Amino acid sequence: MLNDRASARAVGFAGSALIAAGGFGAGALPIGFVGRHARLGLVGVYTGLLLLLLAWWWYGRVAREESHWRTLALWSAPLLLAPPMFSRDVYSYLAQGLMIDSGMDVYRHGPALLGGVVADQVPAIWQHTPSPYGPVFLLVARAVAGLLDAHLLLGIVALRLFAIAGLVMLAVSVRVLAGEAGVSPSSATWLAVLNPLVLIHLIAGAHNDALMVGLLAAGLAAAVRHRPIVGTLLVVSAGLVKWPALLGLGAVAAIWATRWAWAKVAATAVAATVAITAVAGTGYGWISALATPITTENWSLTGLLGRWSAGTPIAEVWRWAGPLAMVIVAGAVWNYRTRLGPVYCLGIVLTAVVVFGPAIRPWYVVWGLVPLAAAVADQRVRRILAGFCAALVLVVLPDGFAADADRVSLAVLGALIGIVAFFVVTLPQTVKAIR
Repeated sequence: MLNDRASARAVGFAGSALIAAGGFGAGALPIGFVGRHARLGLVGVYTGLLLLLLAWWWYGRVAREESHWRTLALWSAPLLLAPPMFSRDVYSYLAQGLMIDSGMDVYRHGPALLGGVVADQVPAIWQHTPSPYGPVFLLVARAVAGLLDAHLLLGIVALRLFAIAGLVMLAVSVRVLAGEAGVSPSSATWLAVLNPLVLIHLIAGAHNDALMVGLLAAGLAAAVRHRPIVGTLLVVSAGLVKWPALLGLGAVAAIWATRWAWAKVAATAVAATVAITAVAGTGYGWISALATPITTENWSLTGLLGRWSAGTPIAEVWRWAGPLAMVIVAGAVWNYRTRLGPVYCLGIVLTAVVVFGPAIRPWYVVWGLVPLAAAVADQRVRRILAGFCAALVLVVLPDGFAADADRVSLAVLGALIGIVAFFVVTLPQTVKAIR
């Protein structure tokens, strides 16, 4: 069993290393820096993705009741040094940090006002779009930009270090939450932290969702450890990275479960929001930024239905169908709150926000995945979650742009190579087990 764990770790590390290496040819590279071997890089990335996915599955079968810190470090290290991958959002983060450091209002203007090398990396569709992020994240972006002064490489690494900090908070907190819910902490860590969907988007993509879910999980863990005020402050901080985390305040109040819990949570949340916004100095533009426009081609369910019915009387209906569906799900969950528990309920509601929201990206799934991984004991549900995450790992190309037939063919080739390589590596163990 020990050899199996070590082998699974090694295969996962090889997968992460291939993803990182392939990124230098096919990743979300800075404009003007063209990978010399983009096609080979794409094949390498998908070979690595399949190796990482299969290693994750294998490791989950052979590594029981462990903390998994060594595995997390091994699988994360190559991605920390890779170029931006699967999204160009990290360039937007840096541009917004530089804008604030220069005294610009990121809630009124997009990166086009900044100009320069960093702003040039932001896709054209977002050049004139105000920031949709809260003041906690903008404090982080400003600190990074102010210290590194528009140095792209160092800025990306610094933002990844914040993502790692978020994952460390998540890894510690999810074990606490799982233990309280009667779920194996090892299994919860495997699903919520070692998950390839988490690694490639929150580390390789350097998404601020890592900080959001880390703070959210830490807040919930503080609440179940009978520190509801600390929990409220942490959840508010998470919500001031991205607003959906504020839904966690309901879970904190439900966990607190005293007569005035909801009022105390609300009062603490308001006071914390005012204080944090004052410290950030960015004002309350983040509230109006909740209406920041989305891309017309995003994959959201309501967006797809809206485009399908464009030009018909029902097209406008889908705009309101999403929020209504969220309310219905939240109402249904409320009726089962005693049976399911606050953390489980929060996971369902956050998943509904993703599914029925106006925009969806694969890494948004992590919002609901984290509380569900910590609270769901049903193995069927856990297998469905794992399978869904595995499928989402493969749907975004490493440069973050739309696919075409040629690149899909290269991705499929890389995936097949990864599958073959995995079974070649595991053949000795399989033969030994049969004997």
